[in-house]
Amino acid sequence: MHHDNIQVYQHSHDFHEIKISNITKVFIVVVITLATMVAEIFFGWLYNSMALLADGWHMSTHAGALSITLFTYYMAHKRKTDSRYSFGTWKIEILGAYTSAILLGVVGFFVIYSSVERIMNPVKIQYDQALIVTIIGLIVNIICAFILNTGHHHDHGHAHVDDHHHHDLNIRSAYLHVLADALTSVLAIIALLGAKLLNLTILDPLMGIVGSILIFKWSFGLLKETSAILLDKDTNEGLAAEVRQSIETDNETKISDLHLWKIGQNKYSCIISLVADNPKTPLQYKQSLKDIHELGHVSIEVTHCT
Repeated sequence: MHHDNIQVYQHSHDFHEIKISNITKVFIVVVITLATMVAEIFFGWLYNSMALLADGWHMSTHAGALSITLFTYYMAHKRKTDSRYSFGTWKIEILGAYTSAILLGVVGFFVIYSSVERIMNPVKIQYDQALIVTIIGLIVNIICAFILNTGHHHDHGHAHVDDHHHHDLNIRSAYLHVLADALTSVLAIIALLGAKLLNLTILDPLMGIVGSILIFKWSFGLLKETSAILLDKDTNEGLAAEVRQSIETDNETKISDLHLWKIGQNKYSCIISLVADNPKTPLQYKQSLKDIHELGHVSIEVTHCT
């Protein structure tokens, strides 16, 4: 056998395209967030405003999470030709999204801790100053959310693939951090107006608790989705059923073992062990799967049934 043309039988293991537009969006949002954070901390220190200082340091947690998102994009792009990553570098992005989900949960704990402490030890609030700071923060977050959500849509290619699996989870994690910050700003504005106009001071910590519950929900959902991918959990039963149907269409071949796991935003790797009385070649079985576009890497083991 001649090995001179072995490249003909080889293929790329880069199953995920990193969109430059996504990197640009996150970069712009990181710059805006960092600039706002620095400005709030500086002017909070200059004018001795605890409201500005607190919001500035709170924004630093989101700036950190957004920086992780940007860094994972950079690493995934830089290492995409590294052969040591067996199925490409997409999971670097998923690891970043998983880390961001943990940080989102930390933000939730911080908010609920601050709210409970405020209930136990009420403090006098400078309503006008706090409202100005909160409104500025809300405007910044609305701008950032709009940037991240531009062009963010579902792909409705195959009915058997879950819609949420088409999201760029790295962008989604960044978007949730911005959304969480915007949510806390909205709830804070409601609480501050209620306290100022109706003397309902309890609204401030109560709104914080409500916000933290929603943040925990978002964090848990993102953790569940990213951990399933990192642990190679088969979450697409519809695709597995389609693979079985395509292989077993001759009523003679039976799949004895099937492994299916995600290796890209909408790409899966598949290992199939099958048995048949009169088996075809692996290439013929692969041809029967050619219309399932989600399969990026397929390995087939054929056993003659005795």
